[in-house]
Amino acid sequence: MQITQIDLNNKRQVEDFLHLPFVIYKDIPQWVPALQMDERIRLNPQRFPFYKHSQAAFFIAYPRSSSVGKSSLPIGRLAVLDNRHYNEYNKDSTAFFYLFECINNIETAQGLFNAGFEWARTQGLNKILGPKGFTPLDGFGLLVNGFEHRPAFGLPYNPSYYVDLIEAQGFVKHGESVSGYLGTDIVFPERIHELAERIAKRRGLRIARSNSRAELRALIPQIKELYNSSLEGTTGNTPLTIEEIDLLANQILWLANPKLIKLVMKDNKAVGFLFAYPDISVALQKIQGKLFPFGWLTLLRELKRTDWLNINGAGLLPEYRGSGGTAILYSEIIKSVRESGQFSHAEVVQIGVENVAMQREMENFGINFYKTHRTYSSTIKL
Repeated sequence: MQITQIDLNNKRQVEDFLHLPFVIYKDIPQWVPALQMDERIRLNPQRFPFYKHSQAAFFIAYPRSSSVGKSSLPIGRLAVLDNRHYNEYNKDSTAFFYLFECINNIETAQGLFNAGFEWARTQGLNKILGPKGFTPLDGFGLLVNGFEHRPAFGLPYNPSYYVDLIEAQGFVKHGESVSGYLGTDIVFPERIHELAERIAKRRGLRIARSNSRAELRALIPQIKELYNSSLEGTTGNTPLTIEEIDLLANQILWLANPKLIKLVMKDNKAVGFLFAYPDISVALQKIQGKLFPFGWLTLLRELKRTDWLNINGAGLLPEYRGSGGTAILYSEIIKSVRESGQFSHAEVVQIGVENVAMQREMENFGINFYKTHRTYSSTIKL
């Protein structure tokens, strides 16, 4: 095959890169297309804030016998990121790989990753980790368990053979996360709600949420401060810039039911959060990820009638987690599922397997962890 680093100003190459997943997954009913508008922005250095501080390279594999730029159809793709904010914050020299798609052919995967390794070397990077994306809202990891289930919006889905393709390149397991199913018939102990109320009262905590998108937008600065504060003393994460939080805020506001975005407040300071969104995966399958000209109408209808809810994040600042503080989060998760009357199913997404206590507590409440995503790492010889 022929490996090409795409020119982001070359419309044909960009279209090839974006279209490949529709070929790979054409016979896989579980797959959910990404919002194509968002995908295009990520390949636009003038519009995507990541490129203000970092770099990325995008590679396509074409069959050797095809004529590139005319009738050739790609058979693989790969993005490699040099996230300088990540490396500066973590005192590291790690590249991320992301957006990997490939036919079931080890040589094609090898060609893509060899090109990615070489590019990372030119950036002075000595490790590579992935799948890991541009922002914290990008789902991470390779799906290794739960292929029979439709992915929650924004979470990775891939054919099972990707595991073999990636491990054949010398990658080893770096970490795993699990996602769990929660139904409205869950038997949730009433004592947890009572405990949450007592702890909130004793610590002077309250739940803040919005009745409108305008009110939610007003909370965005609190969300940014909370997210960046929660990273203190941790590794493997990246603080958000002002431009990145603005972009994420626009994504959140487009999809959010404001009442499902909750902050745990101490006086006027946010010390915890719960992010939940109506799942729009069915709508994205119907519109093939395209909002225009009329896809946005289908999406708006789905926001109102979907019976699936995604719990995309929950956390407290470290000083508020002890002495039963997480009971507040568990209580609010259940309330989010039940209060609106719209949702019959919920998915709690991507909890790190190292968080054994949280998994055990959730399993005790009846949450079934039925999907696993894995990140991989490899060294790069300079």
